[in-house]
Amino acid sequence: MALGILEPRAKKVPGTANVFDQEWKRDPTLKRDRTGNIILVPQPSEDPNDPLNWPLWQRDLMLLLLCVVSAIATTASPLVAANSVVLAVVFRVKFEDAALLTAYHLCGVGVASWLFVPLARVWGKRHVFLFGALLMVISSAWGGSTGKILDYKSLVWARIFQGIALAPFESLVNDVVGDLYFVHERGFRMAFTNVCLFGAAFLTPVCVGFITSNDSLGWQWSFYFLSIFMGAGFVLLFLFLPETAYQRPRYLQIDVNVGPVPFHDSVPAPPKHSFLHRLAPFSGRKTDESFLKLLLRPFPLFLQPAVAWGCLMQGVIIGWTVIVGVILAMIFLGPPLFFTEEEAGKMYTAAFIGSMIGLVLAGFYTEYVTRILIVRNGGQYEPEFRIALVIPTLVFSGIGLYGFGIAASDIEKYGWLVVEVFLASITISMVMGATASAQYLLDAHRDIAIETFTCLIIFKNLFSFVLAYYAYQWVLERGFERMFVIFGSIEVGICLLSIPMYVFGKRNREFFYRHDILKLARLR
Repeated sequence: MALGILEPRAKKVPGTANVFDQEWKRDPTLKRDRTGNIILVPQPSEDPNDPLNWPLWQRDLMLLLLCVVSAIATTASPLVAANSVVLAVVFRVKFEDAALLTAYHLCGVGVASWLFVPLARVWGKRHVFLFGALLMVISSAWGGSTGKILDYKSLVWARIFQGIALAPFESLVNDVVGDLYFVHERGFRMAFTNVCLFGAAFLTPVCVGFITSNDSLGWQWSFYFLSIFMGAGFVLLFLFLPETAYQRPRYLQIDVNVGPVPFHDSVPAPPKHSFLHRLAPFSGRKTDESFLKLLLRPFPLFLQPAVAWGCLMQGVIIGWTVIVGVILAMIFLGPPLFFTEEEAGKMYTAAFIGSMIGLVLAGFYTEYVTRILIVRNGGQYEPEFRIALVIPTLVFSGIGLYGFGIAASDIEKYGWLVVEVFLASITISMVMGATASAQYLLDAHRDIAIETFTCLIIFKNLFSFVLAYYAYQWVLERGFERMFVIFGSIEVGICLLSIPMYVFGKRNREFFYRHDILKLARLR
């Protein structure tokens, strides 16, 4: 029993790796980092087109570009949060109908993610990112143009297509980290991608509030600006983001392979691709597996305990931030504060600050704690070490959700600043929870990581759709305090599920390696 993790009968389990040179110390064929102490997991090939062979600065710049464009794309989700009242008045619909524009958008993200992921598995990720960026340009321009005809149904469909355009970024960016980096390089970068995907969007209502209150611009320009910036993002992705998916021989995947295999390339390395070759949207099939089988794969995976835990861990905490984003304007626009749209938009700044704090804490905590646990475990890395990040997630989510509900229920007594502090605490926990689940699934189940991320996205968006759909009804029926006390209690319970996941995680990995749920479902 290593550090509380129950050992299975099998000696080798997918996901477990000796990253500090211990078991394979005498094996000269294994490639290591520059220090010579850390074994590279997975092992890079001799192919110059293998992303793991690219310079680290190049890989970091590519990830930074993708994260920046993804952050811009994710602004589509809260785009109407701060000006729901304005849209309700302009389009002459109920306030609840204006809020549902976010719910319909999230539904589009969830359904489209299910379709885009198998496309990426078969033909690579590059063409999917380019399509998403281009569709975001078109759908955002469409949404802004509805201000001329004042057609609510047209705006609803524009929001749905914005969700479809966002889906490639939400479902595939985390997996790109697995394409570009070795296990020991992923911690902070995974936290950074989750901040860009789920934290940076909190600045959107701040900007939207300013744009909406500006007489020379108006709410339409929040859509137009998104279209313009995504147009620039499309050009940058086209020029500087080559395909990251790579068919790595299984014997090089020493974190996945558990059998005795040679650690040698048996074929000569191909020539390095030219810049013009990299511009092609497609670079051939990345797998021989059936598209239809890949399309159906996520559904049986919901029965895998690690995937179910990841869905709850990430999807629920993100769902709480979604419902806060939907109702926050109600808190500040109404009595007793009567903020303007611009002032209400500025209240989302705390959420963004919280996400930045969460990035720093998650990146530092996960790398520091994981490295300590590896050393104490004799140089052997277990993916369950990533679950340790749930500890601060539990603390910050409990403080944030309970405190937000109590303060929001009597904002005249506590003031807006107290509400903002608890909001920041919620988003800190959101970044940590999302990072913990994504890192664990990526490292523990690398061979099906993209399908597990699809499960996360589907669950997260459908759960958020339900929360956004019923948000105002629940507030009116139960009030802020009761509602968020319930949310906080649910979150505490989910975090506590991490204890059995940590203890039995390795046995779970070994069991489902022997009893492949996808093979049982005839999908592999």
